Amino acid sequence: MQWKKLLCSERIRKSSGRGADLRSEFEKDYHRIISSASFRRLQDKTQVFPLDKSDFVRTRLTHSLEVSSFGRSLGKCAATVIMRDGLDGDFLPRYSNDICDILSCAGLIHDIGNPPFGHFGETVIRKWFKKNLPLLTYKGRLLSDILSPQMKGDFYNYEGNAQALRLVTKLHYVVDFHGMNLTKGLLSACIKYPCFSTETDPSKKDKTRSKMGVFYSEKEIFEDIDSSCGTEGKRNPLVFLLEAADDIAYKTADIEDAFKKGLISFDTLKSELGEYGKLLINTSGEYKAVQNFIVDVQRKALNAAAESFGRNYSALMCGEFKTELLSGTDEGELLSRLGDIAYKYAFSNRQIYLLELGADNIISTLLNTFVPAVLEPDDPNGINMRVFSLISENYRKACEVYSKDKPEEERIYLRLMLACDYISGMTDSFARGLYREIKGV
Repeated sequence: MQWKKLLCSERIRKSSGRGADLRSEFEKDYHRIISSASFRRLQDKTQVFPLDKSDFVRTRLTHSLEVSSFGRSLGKCAATVIMRDGLDGDFLPRYSNDICDILSCAGLIHDIGNPPFGHFGETVIRKWFKKNLPLLTYKGRLLSDILSPQMKGDFYNYEGNAQALRLVTKLHYVVDFHGMNLTKGLLSACIKYPCFSTETDPSKKDKTRSKMGVFYSEKEIFEDIDSSCGTEGKRNPLVFLLEAADDIAYKTADIEDAFKKGLISFDTLKSELGEYGKLLINTSGEYKAVQNFIVDVQRKALNAAAESFGRNYSALMCGEFKTELLSGTDEGELLSRLGDIAYKYAFSNRQIYLLELGADNIISTLLNTFVPAVLEPDDPNGINMRVFSLISENYRKACEVYSKDKPEEERIYLRLMLACDYISGMTDSFARGLYREIKGV
C-alpha cells in the first residue's frame, strides 16, 4: 500500500467546489461530522452506564471525542516514527497532517453506527434475527428461501461497524443520498473489518476479519473505496492506529468511571492490578492518584503503539499484520488487565444487568413492531401502514432510492435493513420512550 493512495481525498460524489476554501478535504470532513445530527445523538447513547445523571460519567459522544484526540496524537507519533527511522522513502512530511486529520475524524465516527444501549444492542439485534428471520414470510414465502446467504448473514452477524459505513455514505441526508459524502481516505480508515458476513474468520486468527465490517448493501461503495485507496481487500494501516486509540480510551476510561461511581475501591484496584499496582501512587488523594495513573497509562500506551507501528511497518503496509499494535507489549498487557477489572467490577453489577434486560425487551419489541411493517406496509387493517409512517422520512426515502430497479430479494433485504436503520439510529431515551408508547405505558 502507498500513502499517496491511502490518503485519498476524493469523495464518492464529486464536490461542487463552491467558492475558495483553504481547508484540506479532511478538515472539511471534520466539520461535516461535528455538525451532523447523527454525531450529536451520541450524547444520549450508552458507553457503559445507561442514562447516567452524573455529568462526569462518559457517554458514547465523550468517548468518541477522546478516541478522536488519541487518534490524532497517534497519527502524529506514527508519522514521526516513520520519518525518524527512515521507514519509507516515499513518505512526505505533509502526509503527517493528513494522517492526523483522518484519524481525528475517524475517532468521531467509529461508533456512530452503534444501536442504543451500547454493544449489547448489537447482540439483541443478532439474537432476534437468528430466532425470527427463519420464520418470517413475504407473500407466503419464507424469507430464508428468498434471501441469499450473505444477506441473511448481515442480520445474523449484525455489526455497528458496518452500520456506521452505511450511515455516513447513505442515510445521513444533506443534499442527496450520499450521506455525509466523506473522503474515501477517511472511509477506508473507518473500515475496521474489510470483509462481508460470508468472509469472516471464525477461528479469529486473523483479527482483521474476526467480524463483518461491510453489509451487502454497501458492496459497491466498499469496492470503490478499496480501489481508490489501494488497500486490495486488506485493512488500511490507519485502522490499527484507530483501534489502538479506541482501546486506550475505553479501557482507561471504564476504570476511571467505575472508581468515580464507587464500584471499585482504591485498595481493590491496586490489588487487582497485581504487579502493575506499584504504578498507582497515592500522594494527594485516592481520586487524584487514579487520575494520574490513568494519564500515565495513556501516555505510555500511545508511545508503545506508535513504536509498534514502526516495528511492524512493512507487514502493515502489505496487509500481512493480523493482530493489534499493542499485542505482546507490557502496555498491552496492562490495558488487558484494566479491561478484565472493568468487566469484573463495572460490567457485572445490578445497574448493568437491568440495562441489558431492559435493552433486550425494548429492542426486541421495536423489531417485533417494525419488521412486519417494513415487509408489508400496505396490510389490509392499516396497522403496518401506521407503523411504517413512524420511520424517519429520510430513511424511508433512502430505502426507496436504493431499491429502485433492484431484484425482489434485494428489495426485501433493503426493507429489513430499513428497520435496522431506524432502530440503530435511535438514542437510548428515544428507544425507551417509543417502547413505552407502543406498549401503551
